[in-house]
Amino acid sequence: MSLYSIGEVARICGINPVTLRAWQRRYGLLKPQRTEGGHRLFDDNDLETIRTILGWINRGVPVSQVKGLLEGSITPHPSGWSQLEQKLLSVLQEEKTQKVRQLIIEFGREYPPESLVNNVLRPLRTRLVSNASTLYLRGLLDGVLIEHAVMCMNAARKKAGTKVLLAGWGEIDRTELWLEAIARSSDGLHIDLLPDPLQDPHFEGVQAKLILLWAEGKLTSVQRTRYLHWQQLGLPVSLLGSAAVLLQTPPDEEPDAIIR
Repeated sequence: MSLYSIGEVARICGINPVTLRAWQRRYGLLKPQRTEGGHRLFDDNDLETIRTILGWINRGVPVSQVKGLLEGSITPHPSGWSQLEQKLLSVLQEEKTQKVRQLIIEFGREYPPESLVNNVLRPLRTRLVSNASTLYLRGLLDGVLIEHAVMCMNAARKKAGTKVLLAGWGEIDRTELWLEAIARSSDGLHIDLLPDPLQDPHFEGVQAKLILLWAEGKLTSVQRTRYLHWQQLGLPVSLLGSAAVLLQTPPDEEPDAIIR
């Protein structure tokens, strides 16, 4: 499991480091590890928690109430996107998978695919990973999402579009590939998706006009070298996921050891 500095987490999640410290010290929402020098280190589970917290706050929930939501001791008042999320969760808990399929199709007709993915489907998956007893439901949801992604990709191919290859690189959450396919289904793209992440990809000679490559965490030195090589060759490789965010800015580490 990857470890991230507070600066890296801030870039990945789009949040100020000062806010992360406040969530830890004032509200007890985060419990990062510490280096011998006192620097905070966050793992992938912490990233999931932060995204969940941001999801609640974006729905208008006061940060003071978020801990109760994470622990399940209070019930949120649904509003906006959370109403759709809660509706999906309710039918999923009853294992009415056909109804889940129907709801996602209905939501897809009413909302832009990218908004639906980022504001409903991704937050719901994150919510279902916070408790071991809900992992089964997340598996059911993932199966429905893959089916829906295939439907979206097939529908897109009925119109003129650009040939695109969508793939994963290294250890990733594979369902993110299918969510990305749903999010981009209205962009005029004909997506060919590789369901198994690549460990040693070679894109020289690939006929796609665009290669979307999803990667999570820090790229290794070998991966960084490979990515720069593709750029030098002029290959149309676009990096997605948290790895893309980390690659945009040089790594830094804020000396917060004295801030407890």
